[in-house]
Amino acid sequence: MAFCLKRLKLNIFTQINLRHIMTTPINCEKAMENLQKNPYFEKYAERIAALQKTSPEEFLKKLQEQSKSQESPVKKGLTSVDTRQFSSVLNPKENLQSNVSIEDKKLDTIFKTELVKDKDASEIQVIWEEYHKDKDVICATIPLQLYENMRLRTKDNPTFLFPLPRAQGFEFIMCQTFGHSVHFTPLLAYQVHKENAPECLTMTHYTELADKDIVLMRGDYDKNVLDGQEAQCLANQFQMYYNGKDAEKLNLLKSFTISPQSFNHMDLIAQLEKITLI
Repeated sequence: MAFCLKRLKLNIFTQINLRHIMTTPINCEKAMENLQKNPYFEKYAERIAALQKTSPEEFLKKLQEQSKSQESPVKKGLTSVDTRQFSSVLNPKENLQSNVSIEDKKLDTIFKTELVKDKDASEIQVIWEEYHKDKDVICATIPLQLYENMRLRTKDNPTFLFPLPRAQGFEFIMCQTFGHSVHFTPLLAYQVHKENAPECLTMTHYTELADKDIVLMRGDYDKNVLDGQEAQCLANQFQMYYNGKDAEKLNLLKSFTISPQSFNHMDLIAQLEKITLI
């Protein structure tokens, strides 16, 4: 299901800098040459140039990572730098027609619901997890009341930001809810591509078994950007902020929506460092 992210005010996004991430000086001219060889560079040259001006540290960091990844592992004697963050910047999704309508996915398109009609919630949970065991997705069985509480908060706070641990520090991932789905995209990709930014994770909530007091969730992620643990980390953070059980997280959620100019992204990192998600 294609999804077009709504245009957002980027005041908070352009204010974010990652000075706490340390980098090593490298030949940026060579990295820029490699970047220009990308088939999408010419099409998005103006947006990338704008990113250089609005977020120079972030742009430099991406160039450095790309350059390091192209060095010989034998010469370096180290594992190659993870450059998945950069792939989303130069690989936008196709433009969507303005009249495209978006509907929630139906459970019976991926799962034979007739086979669980006579099962209780705990049995369905086991079947749902077993069904996805060998698939490159994340999944969960959510109590109906918890999901309804979370969905109410998504209506008031449809957009939020999550820090994702990376080898060199943290990458910020933006999420936006639409209907029963939650779409995640790297912040850097959104800054470059706006509504054409590709999702790195889409969580779909299926409510067809609400009579069993459960909602089934499936998260499809882009393996070029995330691995399974990172996708689960984002899903866990989403639940922790939107379930309303933690006053500090709930206040941050509301602050991001109501007062983005005064929002401090470092508070998100501080919250993440308090817990172990992955």
